[in-house]
Amino acid sequence: MMDFVNTSFTSLCHHFQTFDFSSFYPCIPSLNATPSPSVILPNFGLSYFTMTFGVLSNLMALSILAKSYMHSHRRAKAPFLLLAATLLLTDLAGIVITGAFALYLHLGRVRRHRAAGQVFEPTQGFCKLFGSCMVFFGLCPLFLGSAMAVERCLGITQPLLHSAVITTPRVRLAVLPFAVGTVLLAVLPLLDVGNYTPQFPGTWCFLPVHGSLSRADTILALTFSSLGLVALTLSVLCNIMSGITLLQARLSTHAFRPNTLRQHNQTAASSVVYSLDIEMMIQLAVITVVSCVCWGPFLIYISISVRRFYEASPVSRNQQEHLLLLCLRMASWNQILDPWVYILLRQAILNRVCRLLRPNKASFLQSSSCEHSHRQEMCLH
Repeated sequence: MMDFVNTSFTSLCHHFQTFDFSSFYPCIPSLNATPSPSVILPNFGLSYFTMTFGVLSNLMALSILAKSYMHSHRRAKAPFLLLAATLLLTDLAGIVITGAFALYLHLGRVRRHRAAGQVFEPTQGFCKLFGSCMVFFGLCPLFLGSAMAVERCLGITQPLLHSAVITTPRVRLAVLPFAVGTVLLAVLPLLDVGNYTPQFPGTWCFLPVHGSLSRADTILALTFSSLGLVALTLSVLCNIMSGITLLQARLSTHAFRPNTLRQHNQTAASSVVYSLDIEMMIQLAVITVVSCVCWGPFLIYISISVRRFYEASPVSRNQQEHLLLLCLRMASWNQILDPWVYILLRQAILNRVCRLLRPNKASFLQSSSCEHSHRQEMCLH
């Protein structure tokens, strides 16, 4: 399997040797052109826009979650909303803090170039602080996403155990070890265990994954990559289990036809619970897909790059730097896309979409609540 990945990686790098990256990144000179002695300053207008857009999106999603929490009468939904709000707060802080550091480096490059035409290099202390934030705000959302998947899997497959064990105070305590563990990993280079270095094109700092790597650098890079991939894998497996359970419940509901009034009430109550589970599972499934698409290439590339260093495989340093930058930009979109899951995939929006797709049938989310209200009216009569 790894031989196939390495072969694909080598062919990809060979293909990139004849590819002009300037069509994608105006700040990056063409790899086929003769390098200019002057420093090419990037135009970060798009980066500023995405940073502002990401902040506003997360604030909007947080307000939606706050309203949902205030109007939610189901206690079992509170832990999921708490984890979702924590995820959005982490994304918001990551955009603001890492974006501010990148802006500082960019402005420093501009000032230094205008003053003396030299390349601006961040200080070692600043780079370590920046790199620590990159590691922390990279792993935390992945851990929170896996925690949400485990919480929903337990709530759907073992509802009695979930109601007895998963409470809001315990969820708050459960988030703490994730944060502490991520902080410990992120601050190790600040304690001279490993290092953070400036990365191409000089506007961000991260664990070294190219060139000569020390043993500590290798362990830290592989630990970061492995933890991220484990979190993504756990999320996928839990979502699959939850989806299968919900599908079985849906099929059994259609096969069961209640005949008594008591059975009607029980089925109505379970339908309301089912509709809420469907809404949360749709949101969680989309979050998992977004995380896999955005973070998967970055995490896999780190593992492959470190492994190729020990195998002494001949790969161009320029190609590696451009690939790492491309993967990083994909990962950065995760913080922007996460809030739109809660903005667009709300119950009201899903009902509208279902009505557009099936105008003659009630949506699977709306039918449960309407059916419950109708049956309550029957009970009164």
